[in-house]
Amino acid sequence: MVYISGFVVYSPLTKKVFQVIKFIKFIRKEIKIMKFIKFEDIIAWNKSKELTLLIYREFKNCRDFNFKDQIQRAVISIMNNIAEGFERMSNREFKNFLSIAKGSSGEVRSMLYVAKSLNYIDDRIFQDLNNKSFEIARIISGLIKTL
Repeated sequence: MVYISGFVVYSPLTKKVFQVIKFIKFIRKEIKIMKFIKFEDIIAWNKSKELTLLIYREFKNCRDFNFKDQIQRAVISIMNNIAEGFERMSNREFKNFLSIAKGSSGEVRSMLYVAKSLNYIDDRIFQDLNNKSFEIARIISGLIKTL
């Protein structure tokens, strides 16, 4: 009989196989948790920070202040919700905040369509920002699935 971190692992396969399975699930969970030590390590947060800076720069001279305010609040909401969810220290809450961040990414893409239609941005900038926002949403979806 071998003891590892409070789990009993039997070398001969006996009726205690369930404890071995529980131990394996625990190890897998610990490995997932250890991937991120701080929210700054999360790829989606870094990419959303980059997108935030691009949006702020692109619309800094926009005279439609309501539009500018809305798209800036939506884009910054992506990175802030990832950070806040991570700091909650619970997978359930983290998933919830990631879901909100993904929704904000959709809001940014929606606002980009409006910006393009109103000629606030050209097609090249629209494509670049839209692709970055879509990539962030995909990364967030993948992260949600791993939790």
